[in-house]
Amino acid sequence: MLNNLLTKARSGEKIAMLTCYDATFAKLLALAGVDVLLVGDSLGMVIQGASNTLSVTMQDMIYHTRLVAKGAPASVIMTDMPAGSYEQDVETALTNAQALIAAGAHLVKIEGAGDMVATARYLVEHGVPVCAHLGFTPQSVEKLGGYKIQGKTEADAQRMLADAQAMAAAGVCMVLFEMIPAALATQITQTIAVPTIGIGAGAGCSGQVLVLQDLLGIYSGPAETLPQDYRAPRFAQNFLQQAGSVQLALQQYVEAVKTGRFPQAQHSY
Repeated sequence: MLNNLLTKARSGEKIAMLTCYDATFAKLLALAGVDVLLVGDSLGMVIQGASNTLSVTMQDMIYHTRLVAKGAPASVIMTDMPAGSYEQDVETALTNAQALIAAGAHLVKIEGAGDMVATARYLVEHGVPVCAHLGFTPQSVEKLGGYKIQGKTEADAQRMLADAQAMAAAGVCMVLFEMIPAALATQITQTIAVPTIGIGAGAGCSGQVLVLQDLLGIYSGPAETLPQDYRAPRFAQNFLQQAGSVQLALQQYVEAVKTGRFPQAQHSY
């Protein structure tokens, strides 16, 4: 399954990814041709109503991974490792990653670089495929001072390039960039040998991912925020508005990613 993603990227075919948290939508996403279903810790916000992802537990991620796997048994499933499940030591990281694989994930996603490069290498060496998440990393939202674009200065851009190269050398099979300049994401994509996925990172990545609720124009802010006060992220697009049905909206998203019509300049930084 994962080799198919690399083949698509090398052939120039864009990879379409969406978040997914239950069996019903997993089935719909599979029928629409979504390449990768991401069981994201974003469920902390869009499912649980929290203001960030930090309260999500391993039990939450295992539960939702099982649901998605039941709904789409033939799809590639990637699951986020939640905050606190992989940072302490590599042995704990491996135990938790293996639990997610046992629940139905085909690869896991970890945030950050630095010490996480060694963690990624350890997981890969022990048979766990890994996606690295660079740029804005939601589990570090408090340290980063909020939801801010990363990699804007030359020094930060060079650091991110080095981080991506280090992760690729560690054996990760994919790198996800969130909220970084489009030109930087394109440069790194052309530099490393593994597929890249963008969310707010421009059209130059090997593929794209969105939060399912943002694609459908459904309010996905924290519980304490009123829906009418919520503004969807700049990089999101409501595909349901014109499609008229959930299934057609999903299909149109896949088509837009595959043909390069999404994202456009207004969705990038």
